[in-house]
Amino acid sequence: MVDEARYTVRMADREYWREQIKCQFACPVHTDARGYVRAIAAGDYERAYLIARGPNPLASLCGRICGAPCEAACRRGTIDQPISIRALKRFVCEKFGSDTRKDAGCELFPYLKQHNEARQCDDIDELSHLLEFLADAGFPKPSGECIAIIGSGPAGLAAAHDLALMGFRPTIFEMEPYPAGMLYTGVPGYRLPRELIRAEVAVIQSLGVEIRCNTQVGKDVSFPELRRDFSAVIIACGAKRSRALPVPNADAIGVVGGVDFLRDVALGKQVELGQRVIVIGGGNVAYDVARTVLRQEEYDVSRTAARMAGVRQVNLVCLESLEEMPADTVEILEGQDEGVVRYNGWGPKEVLVDERDGQKFVRGVRFVRCIQVYDENKRFAPKFDDSSTQDIEADTVLLSVGQSADLSFVDAQRDGIEMRSPQQIVNDPTTGTTSEPGVFIAGDIAYGPRLMIHAIASGKQVARSVYRFLRGEEIAPEEVQFHFPIKHYHREKNYERRRRQHIPTLSAAERLKSPTALVEIGYSEDQAVAEAGRCLDCGINTIFDGKRCILCGGCADVCPTVCLKLVSYDRLGESAELQAAVRDLNLDPSDLSAIIKDEERCIRCGLCAQRCPTTAITMEQFNFAKEWKPCPA
Repeated sequence: MVDEARYTVRMADREYWREQIKCQFACPVHTDARGYVRAIAAGDYERAYLIARGPNPLASLCGRICGAPCEAACRRGTIDQPISIRALKRFVCEKFGSDTRKDAGCELFPYLKQHNEARQCDDIDELSHLLEFLADAGFPKPSGECIAIIGSGPAGLAAAHDLALMGFRPTIFEMEPYPAGMLYTGVPGYRLPRELIRAEVAVIQSLGVEIRCNTQVGKDVSFPELRRDFSAVIIACGAKRSRALPVPNADAIGVVGGVDFLRDVALGKQVELGQRVIVIGGGNVAYDVARTVLRQEEYDVSRTAARMAGVRQVNLVCLESLEEMPADTVEILEGQDEGVVRYNGWGPKEVLVDERDGQKFVRGVRFVRCIQVYDENKRFAPKFDDSSTQDIEADTVLLSVGQSADLSFVDAQRDGIEMRSPQQIVNDPTTGTTSEPGVFIAGDIAYGPRLMIHAIASGKQVARSVYRFLRGEEIAPEEVQFHFPIKHYHREKNYERRRRQHIPTLSAAERLKSPTALVEIGYSEDQAVAEAGRCLDCGINTIFDGKRCILCGGCADVCPTVCLKLVSYDRLGESAELQAAVRDLNLDPSDLSAIIKDEERCIRCGLCAQRCPTTAITMEQFNFAKEWKPCPA
């Protein structure tokens, strides 16, 4: 509201309608989450899977571990709780995706090609565009140029997937013995089954993508060799290094990077753990580390860990208050159930050590009270009260205070690549291009650690940038939008009152019995349909015909959420677009009235349309389609 009398309004335009589908608008690859959630509500699980898989080559993995920015944006969350979009994606992926196929590498892609079709809200990243690309005479075609990709994490896999479908020959160089990067070595098995990772990777390999594991760039093959032998190089090696702690004795024996610990566990290496463990950090990775430590205690670890008498307690210590912690709430609660002891509002001051035979061994950490984590501009700027300290005993300290990239294989002067620091390459964040033509970057090294779905989006964008570089042609999206009225519009009974379905999990005791016991069991069919039925279906809009409206106010009277209001023109805040609309009407503003709508309150119930005596309000389905069009770069 501008003041007590005036309302700030926005005229509906092309972007406005797109933004109303908040889940899709928030998704980095623009998955039509609303579309597949509503398909589940209707019992059409196959269509739901095809929508979910369309723009996302790793949809089955995202169904398990996606950070789900779609859920954070979900309009239902302003009423009670957002739709469990990620869990619903898992539900349909388990029915039709690589999860359920005996040989996903051979079976899945022929199935996807067979079921390729246009759908309601197709954006630029859809699989259908890639499948139709080679048949489109408007695009200059690749001639099988070889593309090197450093790193087989989500960004590298997504780039390889799209490049292969466009007619290139991608080769991925992976330093680890298994593909998938941090998905394999950084995400614990209790969250992401290893057989599912292998199945998703096999689908991408079936497209002709070569993955060379145990091949470290800078050691087994040089970066200049890749530049010589390949038409383009994509650096997508991720942020795989644990950041060090800038406190005294941080180099003592027993201080280990959290990411390094997770890697060793994932690869079955021997892990030395003491009886008392401290994990420093407050994010999801810190909880992955802490919860993995607990599973090392409960499991028969003779093959994977050598310990003292047993891990007795895991303390997680972080700067943030409980409300400020970056970790997901579910991680905090599940960690608490499993026995993680949390200390909020403490920062490490020094690692306490015992010296034996000239070596320093961890015996604990001294912490100082943190009184502020962020400044008034929400920037990281911790302040401490040095008069308040506490010592916590420990034999092992695991650090989860951030990650950085290892770009030691790049020589800025030799390779002509402008670098902001030894861990940062200067790049265009929208295209992944660098100062050196033919060298691109994708994923965490392009913008810092983010969600898996951001890395996937980055990889797909860079694939299009590689095409532009090698063919001199831009892949430009051309969008068509339209609404169509829905006859006999209706909703599920009491949909607005349904509570969010709890995602079933194993008990804490059961899930601690094995490092690979999956915490989440997933929805049953009845639960999935009930949860999907809570979706407000934000692709449905109330369309007002001003020529038919008689300003009776019936729509505002019947609205259960008071999202509609009839006001005179002088109650509206002035804006250029509003003034332009009035000029187009060629009427005196003093004669005008307006219906204003608060989209955040609208639950798409349709009562306003039912109540309107002149059919000036209709419930209409919004559709759009983006098509790839060639455009000279």
